Amino acid sequence: MTDSPTVKTSRNVILLVCVASLGYFVDVYDLMIFSIVRVKSLQDIGIADADIRLKGVYVINMQMFGLLLGGILWGILGDKLGRIKVLFGSILVYSLANFANGMVHDIDSYAIIRFIGGVGLAGELGAGITLVSEALSKEKRGYGTMMISVVGLLGAVVAGMAGKYDWRTAYYIGGGLGMILLLLRMGTFESGLYKNVAKAGVSKGNIFILFTNRKRFLKYMSCILIGAPLWYVIGIILTLSPEFTKALGAKETITAGTGIMYSYAGAAIGNILAAILAQVTRSRKLTMLVFLVLDTISISIFLSSTGITNHQFILLCLLMGVTGGYFATLVTIAAEQFGTNIRSTVATTVPNFIRATLIPINALFGLFVAHYGMIKSGYIMLFALTGIAIFSLSQLKESFSKDLDYVEVKDTAEPELAI
Repeated sequence: MTDSPTVKTSRNVILLVCVASLGYFVDVYDLMIFSIVRVKSLQDIGIADADIRLKGVYVINMQMFGLLLGGILWGILGDKLGRIKVLFGSILVYSLANFANGMVHDIDSYAIIRFIGGVGLAGELGAGITLVSEALSKEKRGYGTMMISVVGLLGAVVAGMAGKYDWRTAYYIGGGLGMILLLLRMGTFESGLYKNVAKAGVSKGNIFILFTNRKRFLKYMSCILIGAPLWYVIGIILTLSPEFTKALGAKETITAGTGIMYSYAGAAIGNILAAILAQVTRSRKLTMLVFLVLDTISISIFLSSTGITNHQFILLCLLMGVTGGYFATLVTIAAEQFGTNIRSTVATTVPNFIRATLIPINALFGLFVAHYGMIKSGYIMLFALTGIAIFSLSQLKESFSKDLDYVEVKDTAEPELAI
């Protein structure tokens, strides 16, 4: 007895959500592994302790540049060639880069390979969120994207555990996980909405239409800016947690790997809570606002924890993770704001442009630290970025339960056209 088309479709959707979730798991593992092994790996290749912060910023900035470039590349390819092809290509690139990172012996090779890895890492989340958003019903897609985020964020927990051992082995594990994922990708299917657009002959993946219409451009920039506080926490507060806790007078040795592991465990919980809150209130905007406010409070508590102990640090990282657990909601908002012919470009570039905001954030933070020290600079950046994020959020329309079966029309004041 053969299965009905409905049962087959349900199984295909479940497989798609699983593959996208595991893809993001490996993506997050690889994205965070440098922050976790930063000190050990740089010391091992001969970097003096006094230069570790600046050399570490150099490497992570190269990774961020790769994410920036890769976000554009994979986003456009996702709209032009299909979401599934991007999942395959991005996994292959960052897996090979991780194997290569396990073999480096100098800082420039390290940075160049992290750049290549960043290019590969840029494609995974956007393609996965786009596929799941288009495959699930508008009432349930929030749960699908929540699953991607929850499973994905646990990748940082595994990275934190792997980072406690040999740093080269940690990179090899990341590469191996990616190769296994390529095998699991077999059997996934392309988005039905994307197929309809392809058949209709609509122009796809034209990133320039995001900039030729003022309303569309401001909407796009708002999607990016609402996420800046989140990556500030990951790229500054957590990555530089040894320096922050030292400035707070910690008497114990505190590592970034511990902070990242526990904060991402908290973020998995936070993403569940954010998805539930969005479903109950039927508002992603309200959910984002609540989490932005709570995130500001939790970071402020950390920055005021004079004499912090390792136990307190772990608890605060869990708290910051929970209150910062809105990334899936943020990327879902971005995907829902734009038409099918440009949705992959947006959903892929937005999270990577958010990650790339770490480049100017790092530069500004460095300037502030020179004048005000670590803690005051932490507060300045926190309140400035949160203010920008809340204002940007106010410029977006509510997208919960929005019908995604439409396309963007080039160079016109009216951005939507049903298909």
